[in-house]
Amino acid sequence: MIIGTAGHIDHGKTSLVRRLTGVETDRLKEEKERGITIALGFAYWPQADGRIIGFIDVPGHEKLVHTMLAGASGIDLLLLVIAADDGVMPQTREHVDIARLLGIGQAVVALTKADLVDEARLAEAHGEIEALLAGTPFADAPILPVSTVTGAGIEALATLLRERTEAASARRDDGGFRLAVDRCFTLPGAGTVVTGTVLSGSLAVGDHVTLSPSGLAARVRSIHAQNRAAERGRAGDRCALNLAGPDVSKEAIRHGAMVVSPALHAPATRIDAELTLLASERKPLSMWQPVRLHHGAAEVGARIVLLGEEIAPGASGFVQLVPEVPVATAALDRFVLRDASASRTIGGGRFIDLRAPERRRRSPERQAQLLALAHSDHEAALTALLGAPPYHAEIEAFARDRALGPGTAAAMTAKLGLSRVGPAVMLPEVWERFSQALVETLKAYHAENPDQQGMGLERLRLALEPRLPAGLFRTALAVLASAGELVVLGSWIRRPEHEIRLTPEDEALWARVAPLISASERFRPPRVRDIGQLLGRREEDIRRLFRLVGRRGEVHEVALDHFFLRDTVSEMVGIVAALAAGNAAGFNAAQFRDKLDNGRKVAIQILEFFDRHGVTIRRGDLRRINRQRLDLFGPPPAMPDGGEASPVGRPDFKSGRGRQTVSGGFDSHSLPPIPESAES
Repeated sequence: MIIGTAGHIDHGKTSLVRRLTGVETDRLKEEKERGITIALGFAYWPQADGRIIGFIDVPGHEKLVHTMLAGASGIDLLLLVIAADDGVMPQTREHVDIARLLGIGQAVVALTKADLVDEARLAEAHGEIEALLAGTPFADAPILPVSTVTGAGIEALATLLRERTEAASARRDDGGFRLAVDRCFTLPGAGTVVTGTVLSGSLAVGDHVTLSPSGLAARVRSIHAQNRAAERGRAGDRCALNLAGPDVSKEAIRHGAMVVSPALHAPATRIDAELTLLASERKPLSMWQPVRLHHGAAEVGARIVLLGEEIAPGASGFVQLVPEVPVATAALDRFVLRDASASRTIGGGRFIDLRAPERRRRSPERQAQLLALAHSDHEAALTALLGAPPYHAEIEAFARDRALGPGTAAAMTAKLGLSRVGPAVMLPEVWERFSQALVETLKAYHAENPDQQGMGLERLRLALEPRLPAGLFRTALAVLASAGELVVLGSWIRRPEHEIRLTPEDEALWARVAPLISASERFRPPRVRDIGQLLGRREEDIRRLFRLVGRRGEVHEVALDHFFLRDTVSEMVGIVAALAAGNAAGFNAAQFRDKLDNGRKVAIQILEFFDRHGVTIRRGDLRRINRQRLDLFGPPPAMPDGGEASPVGRPDFKSGRGRQTVSGGFDSHSLPPIPESAES
């Protein structure tokens, strides 16, 4: 449990923490000389039952609100400190606004310097505080007069704080690990140390982590949790982590970074959010208004894009935040906005979607998605999202962006009975409706076009609702094909019972033609005219036969009257894939001709055929392979690296970020302690 102070400068926050815990949180020389808090201070209060209550002491000066925000995001209970002689002051009001925007649920008010005023003034200050807190989540907060000089009221305050922390529910530690870095320093004999509050999840000594948004990889050498050496840090703990890695240093870690489980590293560059504008603002938000965005211990510049009607002072609505640099965050995290000059707090709220679109962001479909994602309950949010267009979602990305723990995606899929389609999930009724519509569409097409081998893939995709993206559509086809509902022939889709049958005469003729274009002659098959002469048949008969067999998907017309077997075309795709893999700049027609042991003219015709179908991409005299089209004429060929070429439309849903393995032969138990009080 973490208690955080808040209040105006010189109202006695640091003195109160010192009186409660015996710890001096002002550690810097300048702080002691000037008698004010400049940086975040930390103290720990051991309890008789073994618990340790942590305190974060924040600055009260108006120019240090950004520092106050860095500490306030990690607290569970607000200790609002107000001096009896001054009463409510400007920073008191701003700190209360910030605590409310950050979603801090409970507060206790310490009315300090009670020894300096009479009963009448105490009563007056009490009334000011009640008026300030009315209409906020802290309206029922107890107000206790105290004096750090005489000790009056200190024991009563300590008892109340113990009771509140005992009754408070602990943060769940079953999510993905995230720690908001508010300090980073180097400790002799240990190396780089970062400190912060664990926002979710847990980690152990030896675990690998990522510094986000930079992507720097590290290993945890040792942990201090609540100012004690520990083997594990959990949600709600103040932790100091000793990090090791080839590139880990104090200079490489930015203030405000997040230490996260590697699976959670996915910085956001465009975020849709739910925003409340403070009633104290004089005018509504404007489009592209510049602001300072505070999240965790990070502060970045950002712009606001309105997603609906203008947001008037005191009102709430959806906006899109476009930060100047990527931000490490999670959906449902709280944030605060200050004006561009960082002179006042203007509002705040919750992040809703970390992968916000740049286009159609105000459409009715997008509004429905935002309303769904605004649910705090993860299962309710996912169910509502899948019930809105486009009726599918990538389940692993959903779990990652909400900082859910390992295995959560699979557990939610099973619990909700969702239909899994590759990386995506759909509601079972939506999947049933989609698959049934697909089957009925194919049946209708076959009835109208009995002599066609099947329906074109893209034409079929565009005819269905919901209209799935091309990659996900191909995955859906694979699922239905494995269930025996359809047959996929490259870019053609047909029902299993639909086949183009040849007459007995045509079957007999095909039995004579097929050997002429296979085996050793497969790369240089004779043309229609030559086959007709060899078999003593008219060109028209041979051409008609090839067209019929082509509708069955067994041959392809590479050039005019020049037909190749489908298996041969697939084999040639493998050859060009191998050439491309061995030539980073691309390969030329001569190299392909030599592989086929064929004439240059035929080799060029084959390559032009591949160009037309997108298998190869020509740039001058060189060609490169398009891996996303390699399965157009059959199963994707094996690649030289031992892997398999990516099929058409089967996108790589991995993040693409390298996950460095950090090694180090250090025994964490032999390291010196890394107390929170170490000098920055």
